[in-house]
Amino acid sequence: MSAPVVIIGTGLAGYNLAREFRKLDSETPLLLITADDGRSYSKPMLSTGFGKNKDADELCMAQPGAMAEQLKAQVWTHTRVKGIDPGHKRLWIGDEAVYYRDLVLAWGAETIRVPIEGDAGDAVFPINDLEDYARFRAAAAGKHRVLILGAGLIGCEFANDLILGGYEVDLVAPCEQVMPTLLHPAAAAAVKAGLEGIGARFHLGPVLTRLQRHGQGLEAHLSDGTVIDCDLVVSAIGLRPRVDLAAAAGLQTGRGVVVDRYLQTSHANIHALGDCAEVDGLNLLYVMPLMSSARALAQTLAGTPTAVRYGPMPITVKTPVCPLVVSPVPRGLEGEWRVEGQGADIKAMCHDAEGQLLGYALTGAAVMERLALNKALPALLA
Repeated sequence: MSAPVVIIGTGLAGYNLAREFRKLDSETPLLLITADDGRSYSKPMLSTGFGKNKDADELCMAQPGAMAEQLKAQVWTHTRVKGIDPGHKRLWIGDEAVYYRDLVLAWGAETIRVPIEGDAGDAVFPINDLEDYARFRAAAAGKHRVLILGAGLIGCEFANDLILGGYEVDLVAPCEQVMPTLLHPAAAAAVKAGLEGIGARFHLGPVLTRLQRHGQGLEAHLSDGTVIDCDLVVSAIGLRPRVDLAAAAGLQTGRGVVVDRYLQTSHANIHALGDCAEVDGLNLLYVMPLMSSARALAQTLAGTPTAVRYGPMPITVKTPVCPLVVSPVPRGLEGEWRVEGQGADIKAMCHDAEGQLLGYALTGAAVMERLALNKALPALLA
């Protein structure tokens, strides 16, 4: 039997690539390998589960056996790849060699962890996949007070969701505004005010220095001397693309696994997509680039080399208390921001010197204008 196309990772990137590939090629052997349980789910839904009162099983869309049948593939779960040998087109699982025709890295990104003093490190929960979500839900049962580390996109989404789920929420982050790398200050202020309106408490500036047990709960000590009583901590500091295995195999890495517009790494027959990939210099940890990449790479793997193109890719942030859509200004472009609106309804737009729209941030009722504005946006990768 011929060597299979091997995909490492069964998140949105891995499973969507497999679906797109099977639309074009129903016969080439296909193997998906994952370190987790292989269930199919949509990662963006992890920050909506408490508001909808859904446990991990209810967020699962399909079991690995069903995915294997649907994709006419093998799915190996709880399986860790020890190394990759590009020269011989094989990878190692323990001492077993698995040969591939083409290898695709779709193993995503890992949560950034920071050391915290104290005796309650086991009460800090990153939520990066369905198994993380299940662990956190189990720990949160019967609890009421959650401290979130980070006030970026994920931190704000979890704050909104946990408050809808009945929890008291404090957010701690060493920044001056929410989503500092993503939002114009006017839009950030609108989102922060919306979250504060439903009870979120922000501590922007200090960091968590010590977490210790105190009675039935925890005491969180901040660098400015503030002490917050809580029961659990969610770590939403950010994500770092997984590159170690690729680097050890001699593949070029930067922020992510470096790939060209065909999603090919520095070695033939190895590709990467999704959160772990740095595509033509861009590492975008969002769904729309991932879907575009899956469609293009499926064509390439099926015999029609296809370069990926990113059109405008606005990001819808799940903060229902203050709806938010943002389209960041593409790298290398500069313009001037203009802000319209007030309160919860902010329209911040960035134009270049010729009047071309480069990016925007829309909150509240202003999100209704996104479709019209999207038509005027430049492509991220034309």
